[in-house]
This record gives sequence, C-alpha cells and structure tokens, in this order.
Amino acid sequence: MATAFKAADILLPKNIDMNKWAVVACDQYTGQPEYWKRVEDYIKDAKSTISLILPEVYLEEKDISERIEKIHENMKNALSEGIFEEYKSSLIYVERTQSDGRVRQGIVGVIDLEEYDYRKGSTSSVRATEATVVERIPPRVKIRTGAELELPHIMILIDDEGKTVVEPCETAEKTAVYDFDLMEKGGHIKGYVLGEKAKAGVFSALDKLNDNKAFNEKYGISGYPTLLFAMGDGNHSLATAKEYYERLKAANPDKDLSDHPARYALAEIVNLHSPALQFEAIYRIVTGVDTNKLMAEMKEKLSLSDTPSEQSFTAICNGNETKYYVGKPTSQLSVGSLQDFLDGYIERNGGKIDYIHGKDVVRQLAAQDNSIGFILDDMKKSELFPTVIKDGALPRKTFSMGHAEDKRFYVECRKISE
Repeated sequence: MATAFKAADILLPKNIDMNKWAVVACDQYTGQPEYWKRVEDYIKDAKSTISLILPEVYLEEKDISERIEKIHENMKNALSEGIFEEYKSSLIYVERTQSDGRVRQGIVGVIDLEEYDYRKGSTSSVRATEATVVERIPPRVKIRTGAELELPHIMILIDDEGKTVVEPCETAEKTAVYDFDLMEKGGHIKGYVLGEKAKAGVFSALDKLNDNKAFNEKYGISGYPTLLFAMGDGNHSLATAKEYYERLKAANPDKDLSDHPARYALAEIVNLHSPALQFEAIYRIVTGVDTNKLMAEMKEKLSLSDTPSEQSFTAICNGNETKYYVGKPTSQLSVGSLQDFLDGYIERNGGKIDYIHGKDVVRQLAAQDNSIGFILDDMKKSELFPTVIKDGALPRKTFSMGHAEDKRFYVECRKISE
C-alpha cells in the first residue's frame, strides 16, 4: 500500500563549499533585507542556492521578472556545468543540529501532488494545517514555470508516537553524503543516503501508519479518511507545486503526465513527536478599534468569564491584563475561537490585526490608543492532527515551529522538467 511519500532522484552538489551552498528558506527574514545582503556579500561568487531561489524580501521589487529569468538561467548553467551528482530513487536521512543544540531528524523524498489538496475541508492524505492564502501562489508559480530545478524548504509532519519511521534511520545502513556547518547561526547538518533495507523499512512503517482502521481508532473517531501527512513549514511552496502541476495537466489534456517529474515535490518528513520540534504561540494585536465595543461584543459572542474552561486567552489593554475563559467556543482551539471573532468584527467595524511573537512587544503595542493585544498559550503538539481532522485547517498564524535560523536550509535539488 504505497503512500504519498516516495523515493526521488536527488541532486547534490559535489566538490564545492557546502557552507556557502546552503541558504535558509526564502520565506524567512522578509522584513530584514540586511540579512539577505549579508548572505550575498558572504557568498560572493561561490556556488550557492542563493542563485537558484528568490528570497521573498524581493517579491515587490520592480526587477522581479529579470530576477526570475536569471534564476532560470542559473539553473540551466548549474546542470550544464555538471556540478551535481544524482542519487537515483533515493531517500536522504537528515540530522539537523539546531541553534539550541537539539537534533531534528527527517527524511527527504518526494510528495505525490495527486494526493495533496490544500483547500479547507480537504480529505486528502496530505493536507494543509493552516489556511492557504491563494494570493501568495501566483508569484511563486512564475518562478516554477520554466524552472528546471526545485529546491525544498517544505517540512511535513507525521504523527508517529511510536517513532517507527524516521528514528530507526539513525542506526540503519546508510552512506554519508554531506556534513557541514550552516551559515548565520543555522547550526549543523548531516545527510545520509539510506540503504535499500532502510528505505524499505521507512515505506513499511508509513504503510502501517496509513491504515485507516488504526487511524480512526487512534483519534477516537469513525469514518474519517486517513490524514498521514500534515504540513509543518512551506505549505505555500507545496501549494505552488500543486498549482503548477494542475496547470500543466490542463494545458496538455491529451498527454499522459502520470510520470512527469512535476507531479512530485521534494520535501522532508519529520516526526511530530521529535523533541527538537517546539510549537510556539503567535499572539495578536488589534489596532484602530473601539476596544470597549470589541470586548463587549466578544464577551457576549464567546461567553467569556472567569470560570475555568478548556479554552482561554489573556486580553491586554491600557496596561491591564485579564484572563478570560471561553464558554462558547467556535473552534477546537482557543486561537480558532479568538480568530473567528476578530475576523468577523474587523470585517464589520474596521481595524487591523497583526501577528506578534514576543509578549513584551504585545504589551508595548497594546498600550497605544485604540489598541488591544491577545496572548495565547502555546499549542500542544497533540492538538495538531485532531484539529486538522475535525476543523479542516487551523486558523492562520496559529503557531510557529522553531526560530528563523532553524528553518530548512536548501541543500538537495531535483529536476522538475522533462
């Protein structure tokens, strides 16, 4: 019983400085152009993935078309210059030492896009965990259209409490293919091509997790399609790959594209139960509103009180901090009930929501006129899969999975054109 995760023909560079080759995911440091300038100055003319991606900090630049053309040219040159070694039908086991010293284990392969649907209410085996902002997809499709290579910063989670898929690779037969420090406090990374026995073990363990009867029993539900892969990071990149593949099919209705490389997207699967994975809450600050009116309506809508219940959050306004418990939740999570209300209130009354990581920043911003902040508890990892199964997707900006320097760095590549 094959799952959506498969072996891939993976390209790795050879005989180059890997520290300069690998750069962090393009959707990081979007408000810090100085970070990307520093990276470019450090790399200079060395072979690097910086020449094969478009950091999103530049998405609004006037020369965006020229940048994309240059990326496509760089991909062609990299292939023609023979800088890659190809590992056919392979899985790469990754050990990433994060900035906090913890080691995050994962396996790089491909996801079958036929089994992925990012729309809310999806019942596919690969699903988005947060709402997908469709407006963010077209600019990325422009980059993928005409590209000969893909580089993944996609991280997909599996709920493998028994640690049967990724963790056994640590002691399995494998061959080391890279081992180096990452730039900009990114930690260290090691990669190994798994042997045939280890590869078979990965697929066998995924098959067992994919058993629908066991899946429903595990979550105490009945009749639900199996959710095996839940997006961790890079959902918009996977959605872009899906959109490009669907457009390719639509443009070639008489052509069999079942084996086309664009049907797949390179990704890393990681166990939700890895001690290295930490979920951190993302807080809300609402500005430009009548805070008294907002709170009055929220108290009524959500039946807020000081009587303890499963959902709660703290409101901060004019220097006062008050913890409220939700009596009438509208979602599986506190953040969902809060976000549902705020979205509706702002649509009717105006105002703006910003998403903040630090509590002190929320307190500072909430001290301004017509502003109110909301602090939430960190989401429990055990809540992720049940919420996606029952609610379809989490509210946007529900949680952050690690700090920017610990996000995926681009190392592996794959051909996506025939």
